[in-house]
Amino acid sequence: MNQPARALSPTPSPAQARASMERLAALLSGVVQGKEREARLTVTCLVADGHLLLEDVPGVGKTTLAEALARGCALSFARIQFTADLLPADVLGAQVFHAPTAAFNFRPGPLFRQLVLADELNRAPPRTQSALLEAMAQGQVSLDGTTHLLPRPFTVVATQNPVDLSGTFPLPDSQLDRFLMRLSLGHPSAEVEARLLTTRGAASPLQGLSAVATPEELLGLRELAAGLHLDGAVADYVVRLAHATRSHGDIERGASTRAVLALGRAARAQALWDARDFVTPADVREVLVPCLAHRLLLRSAGAGAAARDEAAHLLGELVRKVPAPR
Repeated sequence: MNQPARALSPTPSPAQARASMERLAALLSGVVQGKEREARLTVTCLVADGHLLLEDVPGVGKTTLAEALARGCALSFARIQFTADLLPADVLGAQVFHAPTAAFNFRPGPLFRQLVLADELNRAPPRTQSALLEAMAQGQVSLDGTTHLLPRPFTVVATQNPVDLSGTFPLPDSQLDRFLMRLSLGHPSAEVEARLLTTRGAASPLQGLSAVATPEELLGLRELAAGLHLDGAVADYVVRLAHATRSHGDIERGASTRAVLALGRAARAQALWDARDFVTPADVREVLVPCLAHRLLLRSAGAGAAARDEAAHLLGELVRKVPAPR
């Protein structure tokens, strides 16, 4: 087994964590303007040690946001453009014959980076999409009987075009369930677009971007978030919300147990925005739609943005019906 060294990281205080997260969110907001809430949720997902799915039409800043996130944390970065002819070996790597030693050596693929942008993931067939499953779930890749650990921190940011666009393959449920959050950036406001026209020019918004955190700091933030207190009453609230999705008449398949755990992780990271060391029901509600909406299978025949909006509507309905602890 190939096991790279893993250094210990210092754990910050909640106040230090909030300051670090605000710096990173400000950096993202400066690159993708007018999307402050999406920038904060992106940081929440990163601190919760989760993978992020960005679903939207082309040209609204999905790729730029992912690259800014890597630069902001000084993470090693790779962009994989998923296409219909991409093979799993193009993502994972392969055994290559080395003539001088008459042996096969493993040549890592682009997946062996700390932040991997899986661009237009749903343009690849399911066989290639599934190459990411083990990496996203366990942080490792198994090839030819050998397990290769991925670097830490390791995060996948995938972009997905609406499934009603031509040349796309819907992501399988097992793949969707491994994304901690799904976000949609949407078009910026008219004011923001006018400001971009007059101020940006030909320069890339990523030009001159400097890191505001390090990979070691990010590991410390993740360690802190994972250890925050989640009271039994709040845990019961999370479970009751998940169970409500499983018994709703308009939902064919509700939240999985993996989704329950993901919601808890995201709520813990959300608590750090207030420099708290405990989770409140409000933290759960703030991340509920980004964490659960893409995991629900609705009985309605809608797809793309319509399904996304309907899932968000149903979750909002459940929040009003399920009593929160006081």
